[in-house]
Amino acid sequence: MCLQKGRGIGLALCVALPVALSAQIVDQWRYTLEAPQGPWQTAAYDDASWKKGNGGFGTVGTPGARVGTVWRTKTIWLRKRVPLAAALKKPALLVHHDEDAEIYLNGQRVMALTGYRTDYGVFPLADEHRALVKQGENLLAVFCKQEVGGQFIDVHLIEADQVPVLPTPEREVFRSDLITPWGEKVTDQNAWQSYPRPQLQRKQWQNLNGLWEYAITPVAQREPPKQWQGRIRVPFCLESKLGGVQKALRKDQALWYRRTFTVAAAERTLLNFEAVDYRCQVMVNGKQAGGHRGGNTPFTLDITDRVRVGENEVVVRVEDEQEGFQLRGKQTLDPRGIWYTQVSGIWQTVWLEQVGASYIRNLLIRTDAATGAIKITAAVEGGAQALAVRVKDGDRQVANSVGRAGQEVLLTVANAKLWSPRSPHLYALELDLLDDGGRVVDSVASYAGIRTVGKAKDAQGHLRFTLNGETLFHWGPLDQGWWPDGLLTPPSEEAMVFEIDWLKRAGFNMIRKHIKVEPRLYYYHCDRLGIMVWQDHVSGGKGAKWTFLKPDPVDAEWPDEHHVQFMLELARMINTLESHPSIVCWVPFNEAWGQHRTLEVGKWVVQRDPTRLVNIASGGNFWPVGDVVDAHRYPHPGFPFDQGQGGRFDGFIKVVGEFGGHGYPVKGHLWDADRDNWGYGGLPKSEEEYKERVATSIRMLNELRTQGIAGGVYTQTTDVEGEINGLITYDRKKIKIPAEQLAELTRVLFGK
Repeated sequence: MCLQKGRGIGLALCVALPVALSAQIVDQWRYTLEAPQGPWQTAAYDDASWKKGNGGFGTVGTPGARVGTVWRTKTIWLRKRVPLAAALKKPALLVHHDEDAEIYLNGQRVMALTGYRTDYGVFPLADEHRALVKQGENLLAVFCKQEVGGQFIDVHLIEADQVPVLPTPEREVFRSDLITPWGEKVTDQNAWQSYPRPQLQRKQWQNLNGLWEYAITPVAQREPPKQWQGRIRVPFCLESKLGGVQKALRKDQALWYRRTFTVAAAERTLLNFEAVDYRCQVMVNGKQAGGHRGGNTPFTLDITDRVRVGENEVVVRVEDEQEGFQLRGKQTLDPRGIWYTQVSGIWQTVWLEQVGASYIRNLLIRTDAATGAIKITAAVEGGAQALAVRVKDGDRQVANSVGRAGQEVLLTVANAKLWSPRSPHLYALELDLLDDGGRVVDSVASYAGIRTVGKAKDAQGHLRFTLNGETLFHWGPLDQGWWPDGLLTPPSEEAMVFEIDWLKRAGFNMIRKHIKVEPRLYYYHCDRLGIMVWQDHVSGGKGAKWTFLKPDPVDAEWPDEHHVQFMLELARMINTLESHPSIVCWVPFNEAWGQHRTLEVGKWVVQRDPTRLVNIASGGNFWPVGDVVDAHRYPHPGFPFDQGQGGRFDGFIKVVGEFGGHGYPVKGHLWDADRDNWGYGGLPKSEEEYKERVATSIRMLNELRTQGIAGGVYTQTTDVEGEINGLITYDRKKIKIPAEQLAELTRVLFGK
């Protein structure tokens, strides 16, 4: 035990080894970030309009802090009521403050602390203040002011010689009032009822979205909980508004789900999860049915041996550490700046289907624009091997063929209608799996868009993107796919369609899907509406020193086990999405985030999918692999042509993979009006200045186009949490620049 003199009132006793909990710890506070009017320190004051939050309050990473509620502003006012069964013999305050704090007990100031601490200290009450402590309810009121660096405040009323061991706080997620028009319409009955797998469709299926029971337990618990804590609306995650819980999962906790479902017949039964973040185990009727590691792609469990005709129970256990080498994209435990609220648990559709003993498990669809070819390879489970395929254009059959499972089936469409943003034609596919007697044992529907992606030099010798042999400038937004009500989960299919359609009308022909894998229906609508996609891999892990496009880059060092998991999740993403004609480019790394073994990763992707282009590290460290050299520049676009000396960039398409980010706040449509809402280059003074900044960036991109730049990505589609640099507000209720006006501004990018 040590003594520490604080400036102001109080003497701190620093207890190195706290004793067991001797009094009730109250972590629930009322708080406000705006200066209250009236005697806010008194018990009679009405704090019903103040927000609720768990203590302590501050930023994750502040030394010694146990953050229950993130606080980032300069000032905060707090109140909580502490019940005592009896008056304390040696009353004291257990305090951690960063920085200055004033503390009131039952209406009177008892302590003023200046500066900051890096741990909790015990501050005995002065003799003249001990009488303020009473049996029954006591009011603690606190004001804290922050100037620089980390920040934190937490106060407890205790016995000075019985210092409690403070529990790990239940960390609150920020609860914004924002909700999208589609989120307002979500119910337990209509939550994501769309068929989730558009390129391998069966008529019979069962949707398991809706209300599930949930519980949060210590991570060491392996048996399902006996008591469930409430209900959660699947497929929305634990932290989201639409999920109905809005709690943050800690790495020392496990999240459990439970529901029942009915099976009518004893057939092969497949349980499909479109995405669960991050690691899960699944039990059916009390028996282990399988598990999965990786939070961004679909997986299927064959639960035939676990189900019975009639009612069945499914339980899902989830762990989500968020940090370290786990691939997580923009999720963080401490949302700020360009990092957003964590997402834990089920966050895409859960569904069931029953199939025969033999069934089509997966389809690989590739096409060739020059010959009108559609090439289909079917992966099949069971003994049936014959495959009959028909291609239709509307009601008219235009090609058919018979082949074998696991082998490429070639179908050629005469005078084929090619897929492009101008004409996104899709052909319907019908596939039958036949047994040795020619009987159909499985039937699925799919589709294909015939197109070929490539690159070619223009008359000036600059490499350009091509589609079906024609040069095409790639112009798209950075699209992060976050929502204020569903977080990573769009509130509905209609919400996704609105956004893709708006971008198309605004003049974009491409979307850079930024370190997120969307529901598979998203890519179907990109295919249908005609907008190309650059698909990022989800990032995580240790990053490299960021040297941009300069020579002699250095990769981050990754342990083999984490690199293997990175590659496994990359392969799963490609396996899931590679038949979509809209996807024209893979982006394994963003900037230098998690950038490691770059040449190895790039060569693997090039070999794995030779039908698309590879942008190895958008804005990251340049290594000579793949097809694209990509620079990021904010706020206005630029490209370091001088760093290509000695032919370093020869053979690579040059793009500006991020620029813009011009911010503009729309009152009433901010995620958190109290935080530091920001955009690149500072915020404009007016809407007119904002629009002129955007127009200037587009003019500068067009100038770069004449110098050899083949594509540009504007940041970004929508505001996201504290980033207010979207073309649309985070709640999708206000459009900052009309689509028609933006399309007119960008028309120059497609000129000669």
